[in-house]
Amino acid sequence: MLLIERYVITEARRPLLVMLGILVFIFAAYSAERYLAEAANGTLALRVVFDIVVYKVLIALEVLIPVALYVSVVLSLGRLYHDSEITAVAAAGMSPLRIYKAVAMLALPIAVGVAALSLYGRPWAYANAYRLEQESKSELDVHHLLAGRFNLNAANGRMILAERIDHQSGRLQDVLIFDGGERKTRLYRSQEAWIADPDPYDPVVEMTHGTAYSLQHSGIQDKRILFKRMNIHLDPLETTAEFRRKAAPWQELAASPALPERAELQWRESRGVSAFILALLAIPLSRTAPRRGRFATLLPVTAVYAVIFYAGDICKSLVANGSLPATPGLWLVPLAMGLVLIGLIVRERAIVRVKAA
Repeated sequence: MLLIERYVITEARRPLLVMLGILVFIFAAYSAERYLAEAANGTLALRVVFDIVVYKVLIALEVLIPVALYVSVVLSLGRLYHDSEITAVAAAGMSPLRIYKAVAMLALPIAVGVAALSLYGRPWAYANAYRLEQESKSELDVHHLLAGRFNLNAANGRMILAERIDHQSGRLQDVLIFDGGERKTRLYRSQEAWIADPDPYDPVVEMTHGTAYSLQHSGIQDKRILFKRMNIHLDPLETTAEFRRKAAPWQELAASPALPERAELQWRESRGVSAFILALLAIPLSRTAPRRGRFATLLPVTAVYAVIFYAGDICKSLVANGSLPATPGLWLVPLAMGLVLIGLIVRERAIVRVKAA
């Protein structure tokens, strides 16, 4: 590796690690605050918060890594322009393409990692995070329930009140369960209750020595049943179509003809290419006049990234609903980025030739 390329890579790598660490910390802190609040409210088990935050960070890395790379290239090259170092080596006859070569050498392995993360790591993390969050929020996991409080499941309107909870055995003492429905309300009062069958597709709660009430919203066929032992079937965990797409492996998405699946696959496939081109776009965007300050271009740099990010998100929605053809689909954004990059490189070389003449 030549001296100039090695120097540029070293200068860009330092802020890259710092920037990525800061972004991961901020995102992890935000996610932890959100899930800890749910745990404090009794709607999420505290023991799963750390695992969910780790999965959420892994999901976000496909966005955080390209952002960190993009900003680090802008900051490092901005400093070199500010200190007139690039001006000095250019005056000595260095081709501007060597800067692009150096950044490409740094960005290529990172882009490959982002592509692998988007294709394999992201769906795996989505599946595990969703499973932990849904199971913990459901009545299948009593670890999030608080004794002496109304524990409400906002998804189905079920409320559980228990005077005592043994989190080791999973048994609830002196239990009241309220289950509101569209046509009738069910109310259960029992001395003890526990999960008899944790099957997520047909979960069963067993109760002993209590009373069950069935109250119709219209009519007079209300019922009251005294029981020594009773089993009730809870609603199974539901998975949305959006979740199934995000958690599906890329092979399953590639085999599906549905437009939302094709949009999701194109989003994953284009992440690595977009990260690579974005890093190269940072080179002309980082150019500043000497002594102007390396942060002088942060505003336009931020605006360019926002346009690129939202353009990709909009294209994904348009492909999913059929408003945008699947070809080129989401590849329209990296294609436009590449054309802009080529135009900037051609313009830069033309300026260098004019100055040399």
